[in-house]
Amino acid sequence: MTARHRRRWLMLALGVNAHASVTLGLAGLPLVIPDLQRHFGVSLPVAAIIGNAPAIGILFALVAWGALADRYGERLVLGLGVGTAALLFAAASLAENAWAMVGLLAPAGAAGCAALVGGGRIVLRWFDPPERGVAMGVRQVSYTLGMAVAGFTLPPVAQAYGISGVMLVCAGVSLLAAVLAAAFLAEPPHAVAGGAREPAGSPYRQPALWRVHATSGLHVVPQFVVGTYGVACLVEVYGWDGVAAGRLFAGAAVAGAVTRVAAGRWSDLTGLRMAPLRLLTFAALATLALLVLGTYDGSTLGVAMLALAAVITVAGNGLAYLAAGELAGPAAAGRVLGTHNTVQNVVALAVTPLAGLLITQSGYWAAFAAGLACLLISVPVIPVRHERRARAG
Repeated sequence: MTARHRRRWLMLALGVNAHASVTLGLAGLPLVIPDLQRHFGVSLPVAAIIGNAPAIGILFALVAWGALADRYGERLVLGLGVGTAALLFAAASLAENAWAMVGLLAPAGAAGCAALVGGGRIVLRWFDPPERGVAMGVRQVSYTLGMAVAGFTLPPVAQAYGISGVMLVCAGVSLLAAVLAAAFLAEPPHAVAGGAREPAGSPYRQPALWRVHATSGLHVVPQFVVGTYGVACLVEVYGWDGVAAGRLFAGAAVAGAVTRVAAGRWSDLTGLRMAPLRLLTFAALATLALLVLGTYDGSTLGVAMLALAAVITVAGNGLAYLAAGELAGPAAAGRVLGTHNTVQNVVALAVTPLAGLLITQSGYWAAFAAGLACLLISVPVIPVRHERRARAG
């Protein structure tokens, strides 16, 4: 392996570390929703809003971070963004009011989401197209790795040290990742060969790009319903201990990491991104259908399908993300990836309280059924034919 090949994997590792570390604070708090309820004395929907408050800031900052990354590179963006998020997580450890917590977590999300855009650009700028599926799968592992660490650490920390301890853990790991990114990230030595053709004019003149965004937006619904309320479902419906439920989701996150890399390798071998995504969607449809049945009657089928759903609903994220970046071309990749993540976070922000209300009124099965419906709608939206025509041409 040449020095350049080794260096690109180091760059990817730094991006993965930054994203995984900040994920504890950006996405791991739903794992301690029961503790948030007790700490602040709030209802389930309000606790879910607190746990997903970083998504509020993410919603408004991703495109801006993408534009900054296109102009100044990943080193500045990751170091500054993740470092600022660490400081805000530390400040959140002192919050005693629920809405003060939201007021600190939202800007933490705005700062920390720099890692979402920067990590994707590393793949597009350092790796050739036949290797990007695996590289993006590894990059997407950052989310599942962060969630695995969150699942193993945040619930026991919450039990032992409360929500303040949870926020200090999030702050510490984010600060370390920011320092490493600022110190060691570098620019690629030359332009990557064999990249996708740069689209003429705006990349959004391509209908396929809009469809990729829409597909991911629809897929976010079951992903966030399962990820946000899965632990609470195990605790309330099945009587699980919160720590044990967190460990189950941590194990599912590890399995999800493996499936993301495998999906990326699959896409590299076929030269397609959307066809594998559609097949994964069919698998997710079957899983969600069984999950609805299991949670409706409270059978153990629900537990098994909940664990499987936590894996399969995130398996294709990297494929859609990579397809969006390749359609954008190198000059606009940061902005398009920022837009792609913004679409996902708009949906997530709406889904979180609505699903909480649906659960309160009808039960967990109803929220899972809503996710199932969105997956079904997404099937004809996935631009499989467009991709095959583009490849043939």
